[in-house]
Amino acid sequence: MHEFGAAFATAFSLITTCDPDLVRIVGLSLRVSLTAVALSALIGLPLGAAVAAFRFPGRRAVTLLLNTAMGLPPVVIGLIVYLILSRSGPLGVLGLLFTPAAMIVAQTVLIVPIIAALTRQVAEDLLVEYEDLLRVMGAGPLTILATLLSEARWSLLTTVLAGFGRASAEVGAVMIVGGNIDRVTRVMTTAIALETSKGDLPLALGLGIILMALSLTVNLAAALVRDARRA
Repeated sequence: MHEFGAAFATAFSLITTCDPDLVRIVGLSLRVSLTAVALSALIGLPLGAAVAAFRFPGRRAVTLLLNTAMGLPPVVIGLIVYLILSRSGPLGVLGLLFTPAAMIVAQTVLIVPIIAALTRQVAEDLLVEYEDLLRVMGAGPLTILATLLSEARWSLLTTVLAGFGRASAEVGAVMIVGGNIDRVTRVMTTAIALETSKGDLPLALGLGIILMALSLTVNLAAALVRDARRA
């Protein structure tokens, strides 16, 4: 019990003193996750709205693919991205494997289906209200997408926050494509797994506390967004 308490005390000390290793790991985690979420939003929001709004050959297959991809194990996505970025893969010439860029790619592939599928559902619900009006106005494809995304902005913000929460908690995919290299690709989740296995509980606990605080902040932000939407 004494050792457990001492580990917690050391963990809080690492946080309050802004330990360089801890700050570096947290900074890289935020940079990777925020970049991946931004890219995922740029891809997933218009994609989900387009699947909801337009009728085209293969639409049902695309919907099924998005829903299926939401449930894929992260390690499977990590393996797929690894094979694509490896030296023998189609994008191996870019040399991205075991770099933060590879981790961003893996997280983006992981989050895009989540954002796109949730956006599709929100947009389909909105179309029930706006479809006749858009048809009477003779709105073009871009106008339709812009209208749906604008009117659903609060719900979609919650969707993006959910994507960020998923990205920041990811360990399997980023471990595979990033390699958990110290001072290069070590993020909070992979560092927690490594430090726990090494028995370095203070650093693992410190990172765990920050990760939990981050998750709480994201959930609180999502709740505030929902409350603001209802007000």
